[in-house]
Amino acid sequence: MPSTPQGKGVTQKATSPVELRQVMIAAGVGSALEWYDFSLYALASALVFGPVFFSTYDLAVGTLASFATFGAGFLARPFGGLLFGHFGDRLGRKPMLVASLMLTGGSTFLIGLLPTYGQAGVWAPLMLVALRLAQGFGAGAEYGGAMIMAVEFAPEGKRGLYGAFAPMGAQIGMGLAAATFWLLDAMPKEDMLAWGWRVPFLLSLLLLLFGVNIRAKLSETPVFKQVSVSPALKIPAVEAIRRSPRNFLVVIGARLAENGLGYLYPVFGVTYLTATLHVPRDQAIIGVISGSVAMTLCTPFFAWLSDRVGRRPVYISGALFSAACTFPFFLLAQSRDPLLIAIAFCLVFGVGMGAMSGPQGAYFAELFGPKLRYSGFSFAREIGSILAGGPAPLIAGLLVTWMDGRPWGVCLYAIMLCAITAFAVWYGPETYHSDIRADDAQDNVQDMATPPLLHHPVV
Repeated sequence: MPSTPQGKGVTQKATSPVELRQVMIAAGVGSALEWYDFSLYALASALVFGPVFFSTYDLAVGTLASFATFGAGFLARPFGGLLFGHFGDRLGRKPMLVASLMLTGGSTFLIGLLPTYGQAGVWAPLMLVALRLAQGFGAGAEYGGAMIMAVEFAPEGKRGLYGAFAPMGAQIGMGLAAATFWLLDAMPKEDMLAWGWRVPFLLSLLLLLFGVNIRAKLSETPVFKQVSVSPALKIPAVEAIRRSPRNFLVVIGARLAENGLGYLYPVFGVTYLTATLHVPRDQAIIGVISGSVAMTLCTPFFAWLSDRVGRRPVYISGALFSAACTFPFFLLAQSRDPLLIAIAFCLVFGVGMGAMSGPQGAYFAELFGPKLRYSGFSFAREIGSILAGGPAPLIAGLLVTWMDGRPWGVCLYAIMLCAITAFAVWYGPETYHSDIRADDAQDNVQDMATPPLLHHPVV
């Protein structure tokens, strides 16, 4: 049974241009804060957390220990997705978006106030891990919720484009984090380790206040308003797995390359450039900034393209391009040329990851019905984060250590992630003409029955 065309048979008051603009800003700002927070932690893990919180170890072991704390945040993300997603499907998208933003941003601000190992001993890394877990718990629903809100407000035929505002905000946040560290890099090393590293974390309070103020003014999404008149599902996450097992697995698989490479290149890549190749730190950070700018510019194009040709062709192309770029990325990095390093980051971020992140928001939202969308989207997405983004820098660091500084094991690891993602999306349904307001019970009857052809619809 084919799906109903988007919006067909649904009478709904059109959202005003002013409200649409507010929704897009809210999606972008919230995602910018989340990724500013996570990118700060990522860069700090690579550059300063080793000597600040693990000073009893040598530099290499301390860096690996800080990468481990970075990965710990991902362990909390599925639980955050479960909790916030559960109430997001039962009480509404808006209150959960405000709460998750406050938890993520508040944890980041408090990291900037932590004592160092020299001041508090073992309590310092323990508090760091606790705040990292809280940060991950909030982020587990923040990004998915922002995408869902944008997609559920989107005009007909533009869900991909509107869903791209969240990943665009994410790249702006990543670029801001890298730019902040780049500015601080001019400080004497002693000052940087003593107090300079705290400044970016404390500045996150400004983004937090701005984001909460904007989101508090939004109305609930029209899709949730429509379905909230009927009884809510008791446990939406369980229903998402029971009703849409294939779609749930598709989201997990589709996340591996996009999320894994999204942390592998800016986190491990910076460490590899500075510690192994001895590239000046400011040049490595400029490479990350260049990649973030490229992805910010390319993401809306690929999102727009997915509204025209489908989510799957664009997403699969991004995964395959990313696989093809792994060896060239490290070959360009080994040139130690600042321009070639910047080009390498622009290719992997702008084209490879841009083609995956562009259609992702709309695609993942379209895979689940409205009564279980927040739970299914966030829970499945964050399971993918545990499997990919969390361990990626640590795995890459271990592979380079085992191979005496050579990155080729990391390349094969990245290609494996890309291959799994390409297969998962190929296995999944095409959704860009589906009706995101369709009843959940009807949504997924065909999920198990329809073969995964290149352009079959989801209902």
